[in-house]
Amino acid sequence: MIPGMNARDMQKAMKRLGIQQQELDAHEVVIKLADKELVIRNPSVAKVNMMGQETFQISGEIEERSASAEPEINDEDVKTVMEQTGKPREDVEAAIAKHHGDLAAAILELQP
Repeated sequence: MIPGMNARDMQKAMKRLGIQQQELDAHEVVIKLADKELVIRNPSVAKVNMMGQETFQISGEIEERSASAEPEINDEDVKTVMEQTGKPREDVEAAIAKHHGDLAAAILELQP
C-alpha cells in the first residue's frame, strides 16, 4: 500500500493500470523444491492479473519440511490397483512407489 493513499483510490489506480486482484480462499500452500518443501499455513493468497500476466502473492506462517523421498501410499490407492490388476499387496505397493504415486503407470506395469 502506498502511504497516504486510501484503499479505494488504490483500487481505482490499479484498474487504470490494468491490474486486477482476486483474493483466494486457500487453506494451505505447498511449494515443492528439490530438497525440501515450504508449507504456508493460514495463508493470505491474492491472484494478481497485470496485462495478462498472472502472479500470486502469498503470506502466512511458513514451515520448512524435508522432501519425502518415498510417496505416501494410502490404502485406497492400493485397493484400487489391486482390484484393477489382481496382484498381491506387496507387488502393488512396490509398483506405486516405483512410479511415485502414479496409479495409472502402476496398473500398466502390473497388467500382463
